[in-house]
Amino acid sequence: MTTPASQTLTIKLRLCDRHAAELNRQARAVNYVWNYCNDISRKAWRRDRRWLSAFDLQKMTAGAAEHLGLHSHTVQKVCHQFARSRDAAKRAGVRWRGRKSLGWVPFNTGHVGFNGVLFRFRGAEYRSMHLHPRLKSGVRIKAGNFSQDRKGHWYLNAPIEVECLTAEHRAAVGIDLGLKDLATLSDGQKIAMPSFYRRSESALAALQRAQKSKRLRAIHAKIANRRKDYLHKASKKIATKYGLIVVGDVSPKELAQTRMAKSIHDAAWSDFKQMLSYKAVMHGGRAIEVSERLSTQTCSECGSLPPSRPRGIAGLGIREWTCDDCGASHDRDVNAARNILRVGLDTLAEGAGLAGVAITPVTIGEGCPA
Repeated sequence: MTTPASQTLTIKLRLCDRHAAELNRQARAVNYVWNYCNDISRKAWRRDRRWLSAFDLQKMTAGAAEHLGLHSHTVQKVCHQFARSRDAAKRAGVRWRGRKSLGWVPFNTGHVGFNGVLFRFRGAEYRSMHLHPRLKSGVRIKAGNFSQDRKGHWYLNAPIEVECLTAEHRAAVGIDLGLKDLATLSDGQKIAMPSFYRRSESALAALQRAQKSKRLRAIHAKIANRRKDYLHKASKKIATKYGLIVVGDVSPKELAQTRMAKSIHDAAWSDFKQMLSYKAVMHGGRAIEVSERLSTQTCSECGSLPPSRPRGIAGLGIREWTCDDCGASHDRDVNAARNILRVGLDTLAEGAGLAGVAITPVTIGEGCPA
């Protein structure tokens, strides 16, 4: 008998406000370690052209945990995270952490315990304002962190191992992500774009002119929470209905460099794709990402590139078009979603060698085999 597949699920719980003072103190100590690593990394590069590794930084901060009131593994994880951020930026130094930085206190696997009611970390007990049904007494919490939002509230991000549901035979769907509609499905269904930021933009501008920073932070936090709640519900609905989810490889990072930056960030495509990935796996399905090149211009009925197809920037306003070759009428986004689904099915069939053979595709983000 095979054991059920499993994957890591991070559960985010808001902690009671009475723990804020201690976590704020630890967050300031974490910022001190980060800025120390930033300082010596810059100096080492200027003086000797030496690129300090995470291991070098770890040796230089050895023993600091006791004086700063931190767990020793917290200091180590700060060093490793700094090294990753610096390497990704390809610079000897990155941004300094100060009073405007959101609080962050990382911890390692097994350092946070749970007795069914309270969480225990470094000898102190923390109570959350609500519990999750997947959290049981004695559960093993993996490496995670305490984090702070814009309103100053603290959260525990607790990664745990959860079992995936058994695979079921359900329909496949292609998804075309957009700005007018968040997602258009290959079966014609469309998920509306809520545009939480755009709807609050005028209020944010007025508060910014009035320099009411506290109210600004509150509205930004509300926008983020509403967006996340909406994406969670939309992604769960798709993951429970479809067994195979194929998403186009649209790049939010590249489009965020254009004039559409605000709308791109408001859409949160990366978060939506990540949610689809792990929720599909949890519900016995799978999610893959494929190229969406020419998906809008190709006729999903005959596969041709007719002269009547929408092309380039000039064709962005064309929402419906008719194929000159076969006469099929298309909704622009539905046609793209159907082409994305076709590419995904072809990719799976080629990877398996034969159509219908079970394979494990590359998923969007971390997960377990379906």
